[in-house]
Amino acid sequence: MTEGDKYGVAVRALCEFTARQGDLDIRFTPSPTAQEGIAGHAVVTGRRGPNYRTEVSLSGDWGMLHVRGRADGYDPDQNLIEEIKTHRGKFANIPDNHRHLHWAQVRVYGHLLCRQLGLESVNLALVYYDIGTGLETVLRETRAALDLATLFEDLCARFASWAASEAAHRGSRDAALATLAFPHANFRPGQRELAENVYRANASGRCLLAQAPTGIGKTVGSLFPVLKALPQEKLDKVFFLAAKTPGRRLAIDAAASLGAGKGLPLRVLELTARDKACEHPDKACQGDACPLAKGFYDRLPAAREAAADVAVLDREALREVALAHDVCPYYLGSEMARWADMTVGDYNYYFDGGAMLYALAQNNGWRASVLVDEAHNMVSRARSMYSAELDRSNLRAARANAPMLVKKALERVGRAWLGVDKEAPAPYQVLPALPDKLLDALQNATSTVNDFLAEFPGPLDPELQRFHFDALGFIRLAESFGEHSLCDLTRAGVRDSVISIRNVVPAPFLAPRFAQAHSATLFSATLSPWHYFCDLLGMPQDTAWADVASPFTSSQLDVHIAGNISTRYQQRASSLGPIAGLIARQYAGQPGNYLAFFSSFDYLEQVLERLAQEHPEVPAWRQERRMSEAERAAFLERFTLESRGVGFAVLGGSFGEGIDLPGERLIGAFVATLGLPQVNPVNEQLRERMQAMFGAGYDYTYLYPGMQKVVQAAGRVIRTEQDRGVVWLIDDRFARSEVRALLPAWWSVD
Repeated sequence: MTEGDKYGVAVRALCEFTARQGDLDIRFTPSPTAQEGIAGHAVVTGRRGPNYRTEVSLSGDWGMLHVRGRADGYDPDQNLIEEIKTHRGKFANIPDNHRHLHWAQVRVYGHLLCRQLGLESVNLALVYYDIGTGLETVLRETRAALDLATLFEDLCARFASWAASEAAHRGSRDAALATLAFPHANFRPGQRELAENVYRANASGRCLLAQAPTGIGKTVGSLFPVLKALPQEKLDKVFFLAAKTPGRRLAIDAAASLGAGKGLPLRVLELTARDKACEHPDKACQGDACPLAKGFYDRLPAAREAAADVAVLDREALREVALAHDVCPYYLGSEMARWADMTVGDYNYYFDGGAMLYALAQNNGWRASVLVDEAHNMVSRARSMYSAELDRSNLRAARANAPMLVKKALERVGRAWLGVDKEAPAPYQVLPALPDKLLDALQNATSTVNDFLAEFPGPLDPELQRFHFDALGFIRLAESFGEHSLCDLTRAGVRDSVISIRNVVPAPFLAPRFAQAHSATLFSATLSPWHYFCDLLGMPQDTAWADVASPFTSSQLDVHIAGNISTRYQQRASSLGPIAGLIARQYAGQPGNYLAFFSSFDYLEQVLERLAQEHPEVPAWRQERRMSEAERAAFLERFTLESRGVGFAVLGGSFGEGIDLPGERLIGAFVATLGLPQVNPVNEQLRERMQAMFGAGYDYTYLYPGMQKVVQAAGRVIRTEQDRGVVWLIDDRFARSEVRALLPAWWSVD
């Protein structure tokens, strides 16, 4: 980040770059939640005197560097500056390398304060506040201003060469992007309209919902204008977020087509989940267990420098650099997120409760543009990010092999759980309030586990680890519980129950993330009605809406409604023969490759069996339950230019969106369902809450999510302006006006 002729760096970032040393060690995590940290800071500062100042803004220059930050507190009566850290468990369990970093931070603040106030010396304190006990452990020292100036200059000198190279990179990047040309001779129809809307959103600093048809090149059409806006709007970062691996691959390929890795000075990073990036899944992330954690911070500078020279750090390239320097690929990726221009990852990296990219943007003051691909998935994904559940059978499994100290804490959880069970005897029941006694017991149990890990480092029993993480997630969400969520209990047999915090409306959680971004563009082929997404996702009031005209025409796609068939559950048995007959007639009249979508595996299997019995001449294959990546690829490989047959799949599954079968590889689709979520007690609770909040309970819970799946599935048929195909919508309800209004405008339905 540049500030005029200076290179701006936060105190925390400066210290993390220069003062971390030794092993990677995450035993001190999970730390207190964000809400607990805020509350802990408030408790500590509330104990101070009347002249105590909090959040003291400090800054200073050294050479080309402009260093700025906020000290937690300053007491002028004692000439004391404090850095407050919250923690759980024994103070002695905090690793030395954490404290080394904390001392570096408070000493930099001390220097900046001495310079600002003209002090000859200052008192410094690290205050460690235990969330569980409310006790403070205070480490103090007194430092002369000259000593602190020397320490500050040393840190800055060690960072300066990197900052100079980063400033040079930023200059060359922005100069190149200012003259960046579109990678193809012409825009596809609709692609220019999308690009113009994305550029205007970034130029005005607004968010955008862009509905754009499948097949126009949305990835390049959205990325190109954002890169063009970077130098003009002085943006620091681009975050490209996608729900699935193929979408992330498309983003990396789009960046390559624009010149990344081919001379354009643009650093592109792909973030991968820790479980997929881990080289030693059987080892703990600490120096005495994993060889890639041992001395991690000592080897990080060389690995970081090598990684910065690789333009496109996808998963394979990042792993190669990391292993060449004997460091963990996952944590090298976390480090390089600070220095990449464009970061590609899953939604959770910016939108979930512990989102790394969101935290980095906040801490470093980045101006970032966020692109969200296939954004119709955001509502369901965001709900899952802010939901948590506890299963009593998992508690029992965790207790079975737990150490005695932990077992006692888990037994207390069990007793509290039994109390909740007795007060909620129904098979499914929304609890009137959060179960406070259970929360207290969970809090005690997780603290006990953390203390045990500090005393006896090493992998936890898998069942205990699973319940520990579930409990931590539940506790975190309990802090922010409100009308946006439900707390419910579902019985599973005589002995077991599941207690959930179930998010209904993610808007309160996501709104700060949209506000942090300079601009956020959400794009998909199915983003209507727009108010549904704005309401549930918490997008700003001035969010722009673009409905990009389709390049396709009704002459390309024959859309038929089979209005004489009902796919309702009650009529399902009587629908099997008619659906099988319809598929056979369409195939006989126009042999080729088709996809047939159903609401469930059971329904799929029943129709497939009837088709095989009555029309054995129709080749057919099916999506299996829990297919591996190789099995999914094999399913799609059956759709060739020469093949003929019908692939049976589940609506909303792996083959209902995000797959590309142009031309003769796919000439038609049958959609034998409206895709409506199942009517059950949970969804009925969602409907009631949606009705109360937005006055559209049925539409928001059932109709809109279902029809998005239908349109996505049907969108597999027409991928280019040369494609021709047919779609059969199988259910009499497709003829209703409110349902037809949700179909793409360019369709001509008969």
